[in-house]
Amino acid sequence: MGMQVNTNIAANNAYRNLSTTQNALGKSMEKLSSGLRINRASDDAAGMAISEGLKSQVNGYTVAARNAQDGISVVQTAEGALTQVHSMLQRMRDLAVQGSSDSNNSDSRDAIKKETDQLTDELTRMSEATKFNGKSLLNGTESALKFQVGADGTANDQITVNLANANVKAIANALNGGDLSTTGTKFAIADVTLVAGAASFTTTKGGVATTVTTADLGVAGTFTSVEDYATALGKDAAFSANFTVSVEKNANGAGTGIVVTAKDGGTLTNGTNGTPGTGLAGGASGATVTGGLDFSTSTLAQASLNKIDEQIKTVSEARADLGAVQNRLESAVNNLNVGKENLTAAASRITDVDMASEMVSFTRSNILSQAGTAMLAQANQANQGVLKLLG
Repeated sequence: MGMQVNTNIAANNAYRNLSTTQNALGKSMEKLSSGLRINRASDDAAGMAISEGLKSQVNGYTVAARNAQDGISVVQTAEGALTQVHSMLQRMRDLAVQGSSDSNNSDSRDAIKKETDQLTDELTRMSEATKFNGKSLLNGTESALKFQVGADGTANDQITVNLANANVKAIANALNGGDLSTTGTKFAIADVTLVAGAASFTTTKGGVATTVTTADLGVAGTFTSVEDYATALGKDAAFSANFTVSVEKNANGAGTGIVVTAKDGGTLTNGTNGTPGTGLAGGASGATVTGGLDFSTSTLAQASLNKIDEQIKTVSEARADLGAVQNRLESAVNNLNVGKENLTAAASRITDVDMASEMVSFTRSNILSQAGTAMLAQANQANQGVLKLLG
């Protein structure tokens, strides 16, 4: 091989290899310092796309778990208040049982009425005071609350907490015999097995009439008791958003009809089932009745006892619903935590660097870099021999 001055092939070769080594050394240092195998899309384009999708899910699961925990807090707040409501209703029931005995004189019955009035007033206060983050839970303004417990935007990523049966204000209104008593419309039910189709109710307030039609509650023969029909009405979203319903019972405790009350305080002027003239009796608008407890006689005290029992049942159903949904939310939290753990592990396998393996690469590149630098220096000295020829 001849001796050239203008072109140093050995130096160019050494420089090219040194540049490649330095580039690999720089990437190894970046990976080791960041702990990530993928620091830019060019490191692994497909892996980067997958990892970003997994990151979205992991972050979504984290926030969803917090949402579910908030849902549990809401349920615990409402259920805790309902626990006290139950205690108050049980006390009122004790008083009603006491008032059902003719051993009480008028003063005793007045004392019973005064205590029950105070308790119903407290129920009203509790219904307005029980809130979570400014949202009233027990006064009927929130019939259902939705909690996002998933990372995506589908219906399966939400859990609904039903507060329709937790309307303590309606319970207080149904029991209160003072100025806070409500006026409802009574519908006698001649044969509940004949009730069919959708029910329609019209409330009028300030001269403005609002008609609400329920979903199809079933065909004739669906309901076996007045209580079943009242429960079906209460579970209908359109109905529960505008009305409350209670069951009228006879002295033997058998349901004979329903009382529907408009939440806006309006007058119920119409109410029909899907087949007018069957099932619901009492005319187009039914008979107007005023709620409240009365202990002035043994018979009225027994009727009041039945009303209290109905409200105790309502609260029991509400607490059962809340307890069930709390368990569901807790299960959702556990599932989210497991999912987050597995997705984080999957993302780690894609994006995190194997420190041991990368350290081997770094050491190799570092040695090659030092060797390449030394060889470049030797290559640059190789052409110095030409000077001897020129000397």
